[in-house]
Amino acid sequence: MKKTYTDAGLLILRIGAGLFMAFGHGLGKMPPSEGLIKGAGEMGFPLPALFAWGAGISEFFGGLLIALGLFTRPAAFFWVCTMGTAAFINHAEDPFGTKEKALLYLTIGICLALTGGGKYSLSRILFKSDNTLL
Repeated sequence: MKKTYTDAGLLILRIGAGLFMAFGHGLGKMPPSEGLIKGAGEMGFPLPALFAWGAGISEFFGGLLIALGLFTRPAAFFWVCTMGTAAFINHAEDPFGTKEKALLYLTIGICLALTGGGKYSLSRILFKSDNTLL
């Protein structure tokens, strides 16, 4: 497969998944509701307000960064942490259909953490490299 198609595929994946995450999941968590904060506490997180903010920021701002291809790897890392928590802690006892979306975003996040944003990313344009944590 030509590298051009790979980079075009990464572009489409980043924009689609990033915007879906930002506006489908993250926007509703900014600022975190009392329910989200309470839920973080019930999952055993110390400082639940801090972790609730972390979830909202990783989903909303992380989704935007991923869509832009700016700091894709670190944004994807935090996205993976959040989606792993959602799938394996928050929805641990739920049926597969309930946790499926978190698992899908987790899989996308792992792929983007490994690949970076690709040729058509803002990091590549600004920093001339996609091989770093940028």
